Amino acid sequence: MPDRWIVTPSFFELPEPALLGIAPPKAALNPVTIPDRTAPSMAALHAPIRRFTLSALKAGHRPVSLAGDCCAALPVLAGLQAHGLSPTLVWLDAHADFNTPETSPSGFLGGMPLAMLSGRGPQWLSEANGLTPLADQRIILGDARDLDPLEREALNASGILHIPLDALAAQPLTGPVHLHLDTDILNATACAAFNYPVSGGPSAAGLAQAIKALEARADICAVSISGWIGALEEDRNAQRLFADMLAPFGARLR
Repeated sequence: MPDRWIVTPSFFELPEPALLGIAPPKAALNPVTIPDRTAPSMAALHAPIRRFTLSALKAGHRPVSLAGDCCAALPVLAGLQAHGLSPTLVWLDAHADFNTPETSPSGFLGGMPLAMLSGRGPQWLSEANGLTPLADQRIILGDARDLDPLEREALNASGILHIPLDALAAQPLTGPVHLHLDTDILNATACAAFNYPVSGGPSAAGLAQAIKALEARADICAVSISGWIGALEEDRNAQRLFADMLAPFGARLR
């Protein structure tokens, strides 16, 4: 199944043009820019991603979405559901993104998308995307080594499978899989071009190996990627790392 890319060069409402540097030349560009993180703005930003996902699937392609934040995974999942798919979600991230307004120390929206798409917390993003929440049993959370205290309690009380990255290869995966990758899962010593770098974690080579192993044994029907922050890298090291890491999905360094 050939990959088709869409790039949303923003971190919420903030421009993030560095994301354009690893997408294939024929990648679609999300043309929407937004002034804030309100419900109408986020709905407008996500609508092209959902439409693109559905269109790619109808054409027999695998959609790959690259954006600056993890909330952009919601319209990808919504597009899969609109196509009649009910995938297992494999969420690879240094963070669980499982906070709600009641558990979050900061109230940061980017720390809530996994909770929201599982039916927890505010549902305005899911509703705007036409997304039906996933059952916990259809979610695998890989790594997520940096958890807030109340977030950890909520995750432990859920039915979500939380495993180390190296345990992913042993998990039985049947049916379609939506792979979500936040590139800040990388060890911060290898790449610090993130708003929230976390010590520990895999090397770029180790993560690339895990992705290739997953692709070899699972039907990955869609990929959503949350990228790095270009202004935080002093050279093109992050860009090179991610181009190599995402090469299985057609990424390239321009």
